[in-house]
This record gives sequence, C-alpha cells and structure tokens, in this order.
Amino acid sequence: MILYKYQAKNREGMIYERSVEAADRIALYKIIRDEGGSLILVHEAKKFGFPLSLGDLFGGIKTQQKINFAKNLGSMLDAGLPVTRALAVMSKQAKNKALKSLLLGVEADVSHGSTLSESLGKRPKVFSPLFVSMVKAGEESGTVSKALSIVGSQMEKSYLLVKKVRGALIYPAVILSVMVVLAILLLIFMVPTLTATFEGIGVELPFTTRALIYLSDFLIAHTLLVFSLLALLIFGALAFLKSRTGRNLFDVLTLHLPLMGEMVKEVQVARTARTLSSLLAAGVEIVVALDVTIEVLQNHLYKEALRQARNAIQKGEQMSAVFVAHEKLYPLFVGEMVAVGEETGKIAEMLLGVANYYEEQVDQKTKDLSTIIEPVLMIVIGIGVGIFAISMLAPTYSLVNYI
Repeated sequence: MILYKYQAKNREGMIYERSVEAADRIALYKIIRDEGGSLILVHEAKKFGFPLSLGDLFGGIKTQQKINFAKNLGSMLDAGLPVTRALAVMSKQAKNKALKSLLLGVEADVSHGSTLSESLGKRPKVFSPLFVSMVKAGEESGTVSKALSIVGSQMEKSYLLVKKVRGALIYPAVILSVMVVLAILLLIFMVPTLTATFEGIGVELPFTTRALIYLSDFLIAHTLLVFSLLALLIFGALAFLKSRTGRNLFDVLTLHLPLMGEMVKEVQVARTARTLSSLLAAGVEIVVALDVTIEVLQNHLYKEALRQARNAIQKGEQMSAVFVAHEKLYPLFVGEMVAVGEETGKIAEMLLGVANYYEEQVDQKTKDLSTIIEPVLMIVIGIGVGIFAISMLAPTYSLVNYI
C-alpha cells in the first residue's frame, strides 16, 4: 500500500485535504469518487522504512526498457503464454540486473494471487499511473495483450517526441557551453599576457580592449568568488524551478519562447491526445482517463484545463467545450475533433488522429529548428571571435606604428 496526500473538492464546492493508503492511483481515484470528491492535487507522502517491493529499489530503469517490457509481454500473452511463464521467460532473457529483479518480483506477486496491475501498481517509481491503468482496463475487458501493446506504442511515441525536441536543443547548448568555457580560459590565461605587452605601448587602448582587460583582471582577482556565485546562481535557479512557483513560472515562459513556444504547445497537445486516446481505446472510463492524463502532463496550465474537462463531464457537459474555451493552449482543431468524436462515439479515434497530426508537426519543426540554429550559432560565434580579435589586434597595430 502507498500513502497518498491529496486535495479535493466536495459536492458543495469546499476544498479539503486528506491522507489515505491505496494500492495505486487508480484505487485512490475510486476512493475519492466514492466519497463524492473531485481530485485537485495528489502526491505520494514520504514514509520512512524499507521499500514495499523489490521494484521500488530500481526506479532508474530506462524508458526504453519499459517500452520493451510492455511490447514483449503483450506479444507473449497474445501468443497464449500465461502471465507467470511470460514473466519468467523475460526475466531469464534480461541482462540488466535491476530489470531482472523487477521481473522476478512481479512474477512472485502474480504467482501468489495478485493481478498484474496490482503488482505493477506497487512499483510507482517504475510504472506510471498510465501504465497501471491500461493494464487494469485490459484485465477487466480480457484484453491485457492489446492493452500492453497500446501502452507500449504510446510510451514509445511520447519518448521519441521528447527525444527529438531534446536532440534539437542539445547541439546549441553544447556549443554555447564550450564558447563560455573557452572565453573564460582566454580571459584568465591569454589576455593577461597581452595586457603586459600593451602596458608598454603608451597609447590609449580601444574601449573593447579596456573592457576585456578589466573583465580579465576582475576574473583573476576574484576567481573563487565568481565561480562560487555562478554555482550559487545555478543551484538557486534549480531549487526555484523545483518549487511550485518556479515550475508555474517556467510553464508560462516556455509557452511564450520565440521559435520554441509553438513547439512546446504542440508537444503538450500531442501528449494529451495520445494518452487519452490510448486509455479510452483500452476501455478506461473517461473520468479516470482524464485523471491519469493529468498526472502524465507536466505543464500546470494544461493540467488545469483537463481538470475543467473532467469536471464538465461529471456535470454532464461536453468535454469539447472546455478545449474550445482554452484556445490559447489547445488549437481550435482539437476542440472540433473532440466534438466530432463525442457526436459519433469515436473520441479515441479522433484523438489518435490529433496526436498523429501534432507529432508530425513537432517532427518537422525540430528539423526546421536544427536548420535555423546552425547558421545562427555560426553568426554568434563569428561575432564573439571578431570582437575578441579586434580588441586584441587593434593595440598590436598601434604597437607597430609606434615602432
């Protein structure tokens, strides 16, 4: 059992907080619905003691390994193997010790009477609420293999989407970092050597040269202070981003970044659509599907929009109206597609189409971004090198004239 601390709203609109133990988040959602509440915020309360299961010790299992686990297990179950035998085969094939221990733990749970979803739910650091919900829905409908195939595909699509965006940003980040390191090394080791030469010229140095010399002198005289302040600034920024205020501010800023803002929105839309589509296709109730999707999303603005969609459904209203109302987050196309799905009873299919469309858009934008970034970086590097070269060479020419 896991201890959860949550904030919810009752039928009278009053907000309350409680702590409760539940097997997983799906069980928690059921508890809250049974008591007539509407979930607002939830997190796992930290408890002292030993982990509940072997899987809790291995939260570092890679996403690709989880994807392979879902796909391979789904294929084996589809071929007619019992769950325990399929898990035993996978544990024998696993080369990673953490994954092997995890599979053995899940196999032991299932052998002792637990369902697969219950066993996975005991390992929240490895298996997300989405994963557990999909498996549980598959168990209830008798289509576990199909549910595992869907969740494996969903995780792979999301993983590749994030990987493409990160890949587009890693290159400029590395280049800029190298530029900063080289600039610091030049200021500490090269500029002082040239400064000693310039002091004997007896001519007035250009402003850029004097600025570089001043910066170099300051950096040499206060090296420890400068690096301490930089480290403090970095750790302070990371701590601020981990706070609720920092995360909220970061969420808003990322949506308004030039070039990147539109792509961030499309990533969130694609993740929303694919997660909801996968859950609904697996037979998960729409309210539970929205609750799980809220947990999957990271941007608080999109979380709040989905909470409103969930509340609208609970009141008997249409979910599409909420998407249309949040046009700045979800393009009008999303609301219209959801509305068509509600009219035809094919929301999962419509959402899948939305997910595919925006994933293609993000894929194209990452390629375009890579194409744009390269010449921009070359210009920035050229300007930096040019300023340094002119600042250092101009006094040298004065020295030649002096001679």
